[in-house]
Amino acid sequence: MRKNILTILLLVVPAFAQAPNAKLSFESLEPIDAHAHVFALVPAFFEMLNQRHMGIVDICVVDKYDRGYEEAEPQHARAHEITRASRGRVNWCSTFDPEDWEAPGFAKRVIESLGDTFSEGAVAVKIYKSIGMNLKSKKGEYLMPDNPVFDPIFKFIADQNKTLYAHIAEPEAAWQPLDPKSPDYSYYKDNPAWHMYGHPDRPDKATILSARDRMLKRNPKLRVVGCHLGSMESDVQEIAKRLDRYPNFAVDTAGRVEHLMLQPSEKVRNFLIKYQNRVLYATDRELMEWNDTEETLRQWHADYDRDWKYFATNETQDLRGHKISGLALPETVLRRLYHENVLHWVPGITGQK
Repeated sequence: MRKNILTILLLVVPAFAQAPNAKLSFESLEPIDAHAHVFALVPAFFEMLNQRHMGIVDICVVDKYDRGYEEAEPQHARAHEITRASRGRVNWCSTFDPEDWEAPGFAKRVIESLGDTFSEGAVAVKIYKSIGMNLKSKKGEYLMPDNPVFDPIFKFIADQNKTLYAHIAEPEAAWQPLDPKSPDYSYYKDNPAWHMYGHPDRPDKATILSARDRMLKRNPKLRVVGCHLGSMESDVQEIAKRLDRYPNFAVDTAGRVEHLMLQPSEKVRNFLIKYQNRVLYATDRELMEWNDTEETLRQWHADYDRDWKYFATNETQDLRGHKISGLALPETVLRRLYHENVLHWVPGITGQK
């Protein structure tokens, strides 16, 4: 009898000791990083994608203050080239420059340009935080995402069954003094043009997000992925409110996983389970021609490993002096987060097998 009890214990204990999702791996999910920026055609990058059995969505964006992103067309050409060379592991997202939005024929020119990118395989279109935070009319009024000038453009994107990636507004740290403890400290320290605390004349975050919400309401047939947790990174309940209100809206995690980590684990876990069809995994990592490729890809790997540990296991890790507990999300949620959701929200993405 005693021997039988010992035998049962030997069989049962390892099952309980086994970490959640122990049979899963990042690679086994054929993950897709739904938001990254790659404009260097280097073999090591494709080797990484093959090694990790993954794909990415390569995002073009116009940022006059960021090297390599000043104009749309050169990015389109390079993203298209990288997509062709990737053998199905890279898909690309085009963009347009809204700077001349008051000029006659603006919407027509943008639609023609986007049509060309769609014919070259672009699966989505990106709009950027310059809308709401930077661009002004000749009368001095800030251009907002719900401005009627965008209506025919958004209608065209929806009619073409494409997706709009919307990076509208920024983390709260943009409107606050620089804080070395913030995940966003380095970015605003190095990018003062986007640190709104130094530009008190600019609209506040609530004003910009209200305009974004009106845009979602005005365009119910337009699929929208809110980049960077929809700029509601500090409280998943704010994201939940928008997901409940706008069925055409999803969010990606690009560059904001740390913000999730700093919120109560159970709160984030419950959110990701409840809205498991509405969140796309992404990193916002970039690879440019002037980067040290080896070091840059090391950082990519580090992000993927850190995030997997957070989402898939119950292990603890350090983050800026905080002990962060892993969420140990169910397998079905992980599969949606890392693979299935991006296929649903960005139709046209090629398989990664």
